[in-house]
Amino acid sequence: MPTSTRLIIARHGNTFRADQTPTRVGARTDLPLTKDGEEQALKLGHHLALMNVMPSAVFTSELKRTIDTARLACVALECAAPNTPLKFLNEIDYGPDENQTDEFVLKRLGDNALKNWDEMAVMPDDWSPRPVEILVNWKSFLKDCAANHKDQTTMVVTSNGIARFALPHTQNGADLPMKLKTGAFGILEYDDTSSVWHVRDWNIRP
Repeated sequence: MPTSTRLIIARHGNTFRADQTPTRVGARTDLPLTKDGEEQALKLGHHLALMNVMPSAVFTSELKRTIDTARLACVALECAAPNTPLKFLNEIDYGPDENQTDEFVLKRLGDNALKNWDEMAVMPDDWSPRPVEILVNWKSFLKDCAANHKDQTTMVVTSNGIARFALPHTQNGADLPMKLKTGAFGILEYDDTSSVWHVRDWNIRP
């Protein structure tokens, strides 16, 4: 890939086995990756290597699932970039829905509330931090990438709940589905001429 200022945003790998019932895992639930999740992380690194993409800096949340995804991806990528945890990249806190099944959450909130979250990032009242705070954090982080990581590639490994709030800061993010699958990634590129970010790829699962 030609040199440009790029940001890879990846979602951590699986934290539930196929024989387990998934729950809504948020900031207060620090699960490790499953074996499948570890494989997803390695595939992410191998895929980026094939694309000839090498991060010069890697940022994760403070949670094991993102730290281990980044670590394994970097092993596959043979990337020696430092890994820095940032609190703002932690998953959101789902309040009363934390670690609950979809059946529980649907019964409590209703179909429309979850649809609004999945499609428009409209957050239920008792989840946190609030969208405006997450948006401000992404704005600051993207500004730092453009200023201090010019013509370099930065990689972020975070959660689906946080990743989606990077899209409103891009020129074409409104046209994309918000959800990132586990083990999937997107690439944002910065245009120095117009001083805007745009999404090159989104929700790519190796």
